[in-house]
Amino acid sequence: MVEWGLSKARYKSPVNRVARFAAQTLLLKPVVWSQLGVEVHGQENTGTIADDQAFVVVANHSSHFDAPLIFGGLPRRLAGRMATGAAADYFFKHWYTAGPTALFFNAFPVDRSGSRNRRGLAGQLVADGVPVLIFPEGTRSRTGAMGSFNPGSAGLSIKNGVPILPLALVGAFAAWPAGRSRWLPGRPKVHVVIGKPMYPNPGEITRDFSDRIRRAIVELHDATALAYGMPTQAELALSVAAIEAAKRNDDGLPRES
Repeated sequence: MVEWGLSKARYKSPVNRVARFAAQTLLLKPVVWSQLGVEVHGQENTGTIADDQAFVVVANHSSHFDAPLIFGGLPRRLAGRMATGAAADYFFKHWYTAGPTALFFNAFPVDRSGSRNRRGLAGQLVADGVPVLIFPEGTRSRTGAMGSFNPGSAGLSIKNGVPILPLALVGAFAAWPAGRSRWLPGRPKVHVVIGKPMYPNPGEITRDFSDRIRRAIVELHDATALAYGMPTQAELALSVAAIEAAKRNDDGLPRES
C-alpha cells in the first residue's frame, strides 16, 4: 500500500494546484470529453460559494467517469481547490495508480475495510478550508440505481458549517457500466447537473439532512433524465427488480401462469 499522508503542503500547495490544473485542463478533461457527449447544467448555482470557502460536493456514483466529469464540470475556481476520497485498496495500492490519482484529483485514501486508520481525513480537510468531493454510496452502483447514503457528508456540513453542493450524473452508468473493462464507443450522452447549495435546517439531525440531500440528487437526476429521454432512478430500480425476478424464475421457482 502506497502511503499518502494528510498534509497541508500537498492538499493546499499552490505548486500542486498549478500542476493539477495543467493535468486536468490539458489531459484529463480533453480525453474524457472526447469520449463522451457531455452537457453541464447549473454552473450558475455555484455563484454563492466563495473562492476560498470549503464545501462538500455530494454526487451519485455509478462509473469510473464520475470524478473526471465532476472535476471537469465544476467551475475552475472551485474544482482547482477540491480534494476527493479514493479507495485505498484500489487506487493507492501501487505507485503507478496512486500518483496519477493524487495528481488529477488531489485525492486522499479512504479505507473501505472498516479500518480506523484513515477515518476523519475528510473532516480534517474541510476544517482546514479544503473542499471535498464525496460519493456517499461508498462504491459504484452495479445497476445505475442509487443506493443508500452514508450520512458522513451531511455530518461534515453540520459540524463545520459548510454547504453541501448536490450534483447528479445522468448517463454515466450507461456510458461505462460496472463490470466492463472500458467505456462504450460512440460518445454516449452524459449530463452533469449541479444543484443549489444546501444547508441543514435548524435542529436537523444528520440522518434527516442526508436523506434530504439524497432526495435532492434524485430530483436533479430525474428532471434531466426526463428532459432527455433517459431512465429515471425509479425506472433503473424497476429494471433491477425485473432482472432479479427473472433470475429467481431461472433458478426453478414457480412462474405465474
